[in-house]
Amino acid sequence: MNTMQPYVPGKRQPAHMPKGKLSRWSELKIWWREIDRVLLLLVLLLMSFGTIAVAAASPASADRLSTSSQTLDPLYFFYRHLAWQMLALGTLFGVSMLTRDSARRWINLGMQFQPSEFLKPGFAIATAWILSWRMRDPNMPVAGIATAYVALIAALMMMQPDFGGTILFAGVWFVAMILSGIDMKRMGAVIGGVIVALTATYFLYDNARHRIDSFIGGGTAYDQVDLGARTLTAGGWTGAGYGLGIRKMSLPEAHTDYIFSVIGEEFGLIACALIVLVYLAIVGRVLMRLLDEEDLFALLAGAGLIALLGGQAFINILVNLQLFPSKGMTLPLVSYGGSSTIAICLNVGLLLAITRRNPFLKSRTIGLGDRLGFGQTAPMKDTAPSPHREIHP
Repeated sequence: MNTMQPYVPGKRQPAHMPKGKLSRWSELKIWWREIDRVLLLLVLLLMSFGTIAVAAASPASADRLSTSSQTLDPLYFFYRHLAWQMLALGTLFGVSMLTRDSARRWINLGMQFQPSEFLKPGFAIATAWILSWRMRDPNMPVAGIATAYVALIAALMMMQPDFGGTILFAGVWFVAMILSGIDMKRMGAVIGGVIVALTATYFLYDNARHRIDSFIGGGTAYDQVDLGARTLTAGGWTGAGYGLGIRKMSLPEAHTDYIFSVIGEEFGLIACALIVLVYLAIVGRVLMRLLDEEDLFALLAGAGLIALLGGQAFINILVNLQLFPSKGMTLPLVSYGGSSTIAICLNVGLLLAITRRNPFLKSRTIGLGDRLGFGQTAPMKDTAPSPHREIHP
């Protein structure tokens, strides 16, 4: 009787193990081998600095929310942030261990009504799944379905109301549509419709109109966007020092929406620039990982998820710089957050799962590089090791 066990690089499985089942240790070894460790390190670096930043911003928010009957501990939000981060990290690592087929199941989050923070990664996955149907049948109206889907989400978001979130969802949809190879004439018509809708929103949606008018008018010395910009530059290049910020004490939402301004005051503009560089490195790392991606679903899902993360960071930083109307968005992986922190780590975990690579497999057909016009066009030889012999990496 043949008792050969399933092939696992570097280790043979015990004879008593059921056929096809790996030990937990073997699964962890495979995960560590396939995960993008550089991307994981950048994310953990950003979260670590975010913890320090929340500790710096916590006294300002605790003081503003204290009442005559209840005085919050200066580090109240810092302690709560640590607890939420532990849950978020568990979510991140757990989701990153999913296979791509398991990652597809997260489309359920995009097909059901969910709080907007958890809807974001579900929307990116679901949009990628819809547009990838073209690989099965080029005649399927995937562009119309994806557009109707984002229109439904936009309508639900505007009912909350959440104009900033609507813009973020539309941006993810736009990235996915471009990369999926949708006809540009059709895209032009859709974009024209979006511009008309945004114009109508200005006249019909009071919240958006007031924020845009305030932004164009420059605000006042007591406007939160103006306070954020003043706080950001108060520390100069090197900052006032940890815990020595003064302007942060009058800044609303110092630990969430305007934590970037607190970082500027206490750690300096150089620290702010480094944070921007880390975000750019994360986005660039994911895009480099997708350059030779063969699976259209994985390509679109990865691009959509990183567009969510990078887009939210970009909008938050622009708001703090007084270059964009206030949107009420946190700085991902840095700001204090409860469920939002878990949702962002869910996003990152899905990114890590989708960008997992077997280092022994080098074959490729078409990827992001080919779609953008600078990738290779000829397939490379498959250099995967034979599954019938043991390889020690």
